[in-house]
Amino acid sequence: GGAPGLERGRAGAASRGPGSSCPLPTGAEEPGMEAEAQELPLGCGGGGSSPAAGRSPEGEERRDPPQASVSNGGDEDSGRELVELKVIWNKNKYDVKFCLDSTGAELKQKIHSLTGLPPAMQKVMFKGLLPEEKTLREIKVTNGAKIMVVGSTINDVLAVNTPKDAAQQEVKAEENKKEPLCRQKQHRKVLDKGKPDDVMPSVKGVQERLPTVPLSGMYNKSGGKVRLTFKLEQDQLWIGTKERTEKLPMGSIKNVVSEPIEGHEDYHMMAFQLGPTEASYYWVYWVPTQYVDAIKDTVLGKWQYF
Repeated sequence: GGAPGLERGRAGAASRGPGSSCPLPTGAEEPGMEAEAQELPLGCGGGGSSPAAGRSPEGEERRDPPQASVSNGGDEDSGRELVELKVIWNKNKYDVKFCLDSTGAELKQKIHSLTGLPPAMQKVMFKGLLPEEKTLREIKVTNGAKIMVVGSTINDVLAVNTPKDAAQQEVKAEENKKEPLCRQKQHRKVLDKGKPDDVMPSVKGVQERLPTVPLSGMYNKSGGKVRLTFKLEQDQLWIGTKERTEKLPMGSIKNVVSEPIEGHEDYHMMAFQLGPTEASYYWVYWVPTQYVDAIKDTVLGKWQYF
């Protein structure tokens, strides 16, 4: 008489349908849990995180979700693992929370929003130059990491350049207004003495090589007599006065400038630059015009066009 009762029990279980028997709920729960476990890492990684990419080891799958939820700490960016950074730019410090799976390029955008510094003008440093294409996780950025930013905003650049350009234009305008050198006071006092008695004859419209004898019959800026001797074998220029002779290596002379003397265009006034500034010019007056180019070529060397 026991067998029919067993049959009835089975039929009753079947009629109650799925969900009411003991073995079934455990079976139904399993797919649900699986789905849950899969969704959590995906949400945390923002699509590109390591748990979503390589979910093969079972242990990793279970470990990641709680870790992510702790690091988010209820931040608005929940579901993504954040890292706290100190961004330092121009003596300004910014505390920033940023997703570990964001790239260097995305960080540059964030820095732009903080500083107004366009990404193209940013030099971002973390253990060297920050690679734009890699994520912060890949370059091992950790909590509290210092990110150094170097760069100037466009306004800073304009603020620096504008006055400089204006100043340069003013200087040029001043130079254009300047009278010829031979009319300037310092040169006038020498030129007003007139041509030296023993001045060398000049030949207009001709360029000659340097004579084998010293160039003499000229004045220096104090109105004393001066002669120039070109010692080519020693690569020296000797500037001789009554008091002494200066022996200058040609290479030490930075520049040679010259200008025709007004009213006596067949003679030039000429300066040898002996130091870094114009204050070091050594002026010589009444240089015959035919030797001017030869003097420049000899002192500066034809190859020195810079």
